[in-house]
Amino acid sequence: MLKQGSALDRYFKISERGSNFSREIRGGFATFFAMSYIVVLNPLILSGPDSSGATLGFPAVAAVTAFVAGILTILMGAWAKHPFAMATGLGVNAFVAVTVATNPGLTWPDMMGLVMLSGVTMLILVLTGFRTAVFKAVPEGLKTAIVVGIGLFIALIGLVNAGFVRRIPDVAGTTVPVGLGFDGKLLGWPTLVFVFGLILTIALVVRKVKGAILIGIVVSTILSVILEFTLHIGPSFDGKSFNPQGWSLVAPKFSEWAAPDLSLIGKANPFGAFEHLGFVAATLLAFVILLSIFFDAMGTMVGLATEAGTIDKDGNIPNVDRVLQVDALGAILGGGTSVSSNQIYVESGAGIGEGARTGLASIVTGLLFLVAMFFTPLINLVPFEAVAPALVIVGFMMVAQVGKIDWQDWGIAIPAFLTFTLMPFTYSIANGLGAGFIAFVLIRSFQGRAREVHPLMWAVAAAFLLFFAIGPIEAALGMH
Repeated sequence: MLKQGSALDRYFKISERGSNFSREIRGGFATFFAMSYIVVLNPLILSGPDSSGATLGFPAVAAVTAFVAGILTILMGAWAKHPFAMATGLGVNAFVAVTVATNPGLTWPDMMGLVMLSGVTMLILVLTGFRTAVFKAVPEGLKTAIVVGIGLFIALIGLVNAGFVRRIPDVAGTTVPVGLGFDGKLLGWPTLVFVFGLILTIALVVRKVKGAILIGIVVSTILSVILEFTLHIGPSFDGKSFNPQGWSLVAPKFSEWAAPDLSLIGKANPFGAFEHLGFVAATLLAFVILLSIFFDAMGTMVGLATEAGTIDKDGNIPNVDRVLQVDALGAILGGGTSVSSNQIYVESGAGIGEGARTGLASIVTGLLFLVAMFFTPLINLVPFEAVAPALVIVGFMMVAQVGKIDWQDWGIAIPAFLTFTLMPFTYSIANGLGAGFIAFVLIRSFQGRAREVHPLMWAVAAAFLLFFAIGPIEAALGMH
């Protein structure tokens, strides 16, 4: 029986971190519900043909996405002992898909091989201590800004996924990039589900009801199923036409059992891109992937650990080396199985908001992913609109850290501001970090305090300058 003082309790330090077994299990479920959409979304993103006309195949990508996410999340829980779940990263998979589509001669195995090599390089940087050293060199004010930025980012993800905020088509006369609902109006039953779920979750949280976030997800899902069953609303996009009053991606429905297709495992070609694109072009692509996975994980890790209360007063995270090792393995396994780099998910905040503080929650989430590989009622049953309220509430909890930033020190305040605004505005954690790090180095230099900047911060700022200059460099090399 699971109880305080048991071997399991001591191993995961459940009681020591102020948690209990029920919180960990609830947290594991909440995180799974919050990020299970990736099993449906990743195959859509990686659905295009490569230069040979070959595709990865929707069923295979879905099955392997769930399989790899399950294995890595369990490993994160058992080895690193943190409530951080992992799955295919949305930034890298989109970059991979666009790159494959726009580079003649590049195949899916070639591109996934580059992801795999980036992961191997990352693992070397972790094992040599370089990645941990960079993490420790970041000033506390910027670490706080990372937390705030991820909070804003995760809230925006929730609002956009729910259709409460929508992207506006980039056409002549458009004055704003996003707006309320569709054409400035809130439409459809799915939006009502989100609003209902948000109000319910807020009420439960402020009343300090145990399991508030998970209750909000479950009740909203039940309402979603009832509405879909009676009104036949359908998804917002069915592959042919757009329905602004439909469900964002997943229309709630029960799915049948299906044998998983794991045929993509081992299909990557680590050196194919070098053969087809040449050494310089392939190396530049690998560098972009490497820099993205290097800093995305670092930012997410800081934000989640701070929210979970597992980061100490000096800004250190327990078992940080193990966290980074598993994250590096995420790129290796993700590339090697052709589902793109796996990384720590900001949606893990849903489980942390539910009370999860240890790796036991991650093991629960990982096991649910493995179950989903065979039978996916939980994935196809829970629409974005039912999960989005949890992300908005968790975003609020993380943004509350903003008061810890020293706003009188402009050398920290301006970089912090750039960090937490650019994360949601560019839909990228790495972009926010890059702008903040570069600004920190420059402003400290303008203040005559360059000696206070850690040497590694100079190196990282230089790397980010190269990262932001990739476009002009590729254009100069004739890669576009």
